[in-house]
Amino acid sequence: MEKEYLASAEDVLAAQSSNAETGLTAAVAQQRLGEFGPNKLDEEEKTPLWKRFFEQMADPMVIMLIVAAAISAITGTIQGEPEWADVIIILTVVVINSVLGVVQEAKSEQALAALQEMSAAQSKVIRDGKLEHLPSADLVPGDIVLLEAGDSVPADCRIIESASMKIEEAALTGESVPVEKHTDPIVLAEGTDDVPLGDRKNMCYMGSTVVYGRGTAVVAATGMKTEMGKIADALTTAKKELTPLQIKLNELSGILTKLVLGICVVIFAVDLLRHGGELGSNPEMILDTFMVAVSLAVAAIPEGLVAVVTIVLSMGVTKMSKRQAIIRKMTAVETLGCTQIICSDKTGTLTQNKMTVIKHEVEGPDDLHVRAMALCSDAKWDPEAGESVGEPTECALVNDAAKLGFYEGGNAAKYPRVGEAPFDSGRKMMSVVVKTPEGTFEQYTKGGPDVVLGRCTQVMNADGSVEPMTDARREKIMAANKEMANQALRVLASAVRMHDEQPADCSPEALEHDLTFVGLSGMIDPERPEVAPAIAEAKEAGIRPVMITGDHIDTAVAIAKNLGICEDASQAITGSQLDKISDEDFKEKVTEYSVYARVQPEHKARIVDAWKSRDKIVAMTGDGVNDAPSIKRADIGVGMGITGTDVTKNVADMVLADDNFATIINAVEEGRRIYDNIRKVIQFLLSANIAEVLSVFVATLVGFTIFQPVQLLWINLITDCFPALALGMEEAEGDIMKRKPRNATDGVFAGGMGIDIVFQGVIITILVLASFFVGVYFDMGYIDIADMIAGTADEEGVTMAFITLSMVEIFHCFNMRSRRASLFSMPKQNKWLWGAALLALVLTVVVVEFHPLAVMFGFMELPLEALACAIGLAFLIIPIMEIYKAIMRAVEKND
Repeated sequence: MEKEYLASAEDVLAAQSSNAETGLTAAVAQQRLGEFGPNKLDEEEKTPLWKRFFEQMADPMVIMLIVAAAISAITGTIQGEPEWADVIIILTVVVINSVLGVVQEAKSEQALAALQEMSAAQSKVIRDGKLEHLPSADLVPGDIVLLEAGDSVPADCRIIESASMKIEEAALTGESVPVEKHTDPIVLAEGTDDVPLGDRKNMCYMGSTVVYGRGTAVVAATGMKTEMGKIADALTTAKKELTPLQIKLNELSGILTKLVLGICVVIFAVDLLRHGGELGSNPEMILDTFMVAVSLAVAAIPEGLVAVVTIVLSMGVTKMSKRQAIIRKMTAVETLGCTQIICSDKTGTLTQNKMTVIKHEVEGPDDLHVRAMALCSDAKWDPEAGESVGEPTECALVNDAAKLGFYEGGNAAKYPRVGEAPFDSGRKMMSVVVKTPEGTFEQYTKGGPDVVLGRCTQVMNADGSVEPMTDARREKIMAANKEMANQALRVLASAVRMHDEQPADCSPEALEHDLTFVGLSGMIDPERPEVAPAIAEAKEAGIRPVMITGDHIDTAVAIAKNLGICEDASQAITGSQLDKISDEDFKEKVTEYSVYARVQPEHKARIVDAWKSRDKIVAMTGDGVNDAPSIKRADIGVGMGITGTDVTKNVADMVLADDNFATIINAVEEGRRIYDNIRKVIQFLLSANIAEVLSVFVATLVGFTIFQPVQLLWINLITDCFPALALGMEEAEGDIMKRKPRNATDGVFAGGMGIDIVFQGVIITILVLASFFVGVYFDMGYIDIADMIAGTADEEGVTMAFITLSMVEIFHCFNMRSRRASLFSMPKQNKWLWGAALLALVLTVVVVEFHPLAVMFGFMELPLEALACAIGLAFLIIPIMEIYKAIMRAVEKND
């Protein structure tokens, strides 16, 4: 039957054709096992390693590089001069990139395996009237299971007997406090047709843990039909989406592909038109012309771009890991930089996931109240660990007493327990009788303020004196209780009773009457101290934090207000209220809410989807199994490394090693820095490639040769790549966390970067062509186009142009430290950039001056004045860019 929690235990047993005393027969259980299948989660089919490797090569930029390598090999072989260095370098880049991708994403299929590990391996089951220990996978609907403290719940069950049983369900519901279970049917509130998962107190679910008491339950659902199974199904069906960086690089790949093809066609057409009359007598000229065009196209591709971006991301991953943020998918690093919404689980993420007493309201002596709370508890103080062990609420009381010095010097041992009335959900109290160091007997009772106060006939004053309870004192105590409850505190009361001798009868009826009221303790799962400043910084950076929790709405709102997430309760909504809103209406109203309470897993996914439908980049943080589907669906999923389940960590794009919300904001800053640096790298490399293309294009139109493909390849892979890598290590600019998040739909060239690239490429082209013609003039004393076309007077010009192009890139990399700020205003030096520039300079000198290499590359030795002129022309890129930046700053300031 569906919604077992609304029916009585007897009706559920009848519907399952089961018996609480004898359970199912072995024959019936076997039949149902065949009908419903084993009680385990379906396993997702694993992608073979070889397939994952080749999937990494599906990136358009990678495909373009592979094609470029193939064309280079084919054309070189036809011409008798295969460019094997080009082929080897490109293929090496492709293989390394693919291997890194596979290593980063290899653990994604572990999510379901971790889910299965959370299920109990063995269960105590009644079959044929006998208690048996069976594999949990063999359980079927109708089985009677026995549960006690420490057991994992093996399936979704309807509780038919509960002896003070409490179950930890935080992984499923987000509720930080264990839930006390009962057997009564749940009564629907007026106007509702269902009950949130966290309020189904007569149910227990696969993956939760019994922490107190014991109980018996009948299995209602197994395997993929359980709540855990629904989460597993959501994980397998969640759509895998590209990150913004992947989308932008794909766009860039498309642009470069079109550009390269255009270059090939234009240059091929120009050469054919110029030599059209010679084609009949020299048909090989067509092939030669085609090869020139293709070779130029291969050299025009920024071969180092994919490798540099991959390495920059990898370095970012390493840096973030040192700041406690473990990145599982490199391409997801920059996604943090454009995050606009952070949907955060409360328990364990914004709070400490540790109940803590933060307030006392006492009528009697404070030390007596603290002692009563600590001793009327089954939690134990562990002096070696420095904390208590047991049920979270009782641990909070014991920790509170320890903080106030009660356990120093073995003080607690002086009050041995000699009798008790255990906690019962019906009376909501617990009482113990202890023998004091003076040899007297004291009874301590703790429980809900209303029930404890109802058993009190006296009240203790601060000096220890006792007077009769009056209506005025009751009102005062209940007003204090209400005030603490309004602060989202969980409140417990303490009372005492003196006994002349050890009680013979320790039943609740005998002990819990004529009590003397002592005081109240208010506790809460407190906020992490570093979260509020982190949220303030997030808001300044244009990021909106949203709290999503399974906790009660009053508690959620109180904590959210303290942290600065919301201003009042009007910005909060419960899961049951959300159920009444259609998806279309919710997409319109989602901006009204900053706090979601009593939610279920499907609610979290709806929240993420609603924000994404508004074109927002959404991050989802969490630690429980219930967070996994929405974490996977979000643009960036953030799991908790300490308190998080394996499921969450394996699904997440990023794992916080310290469970610190502030680490997310650090990661956002790092993500923005990385994306900024990648854009700087792209601008730097493409401006160089545009200069190469334009220089060769102009030379082709005129009819002379300025660069050979091998010379361009040297610049692309050697001279450019080292400074580009160093740019990727640039520190974040000062205003990076004061900017609004960038729009994820913005292209790589957004914000005028396309204009910057073209301008820089044209300026570099002018400088390179000027250097070429100056070199020709130095060589011949005049410039003759006819001689240049014949190729008899351009060796010195080619050498000077190569030096200028190489050196202008070395100088230009310093301009690229900031797109708009002056080079001379940067507060810190980039030591990596200085080292890269020096290395590029040394390599340029070596290839020009080392005779065997100079001959191989077609260079000649230059006179000193020609060398100085080539370097001087290259240096002009710095003052030109300073003027350009100043103009652009003025223009953008006025916009």
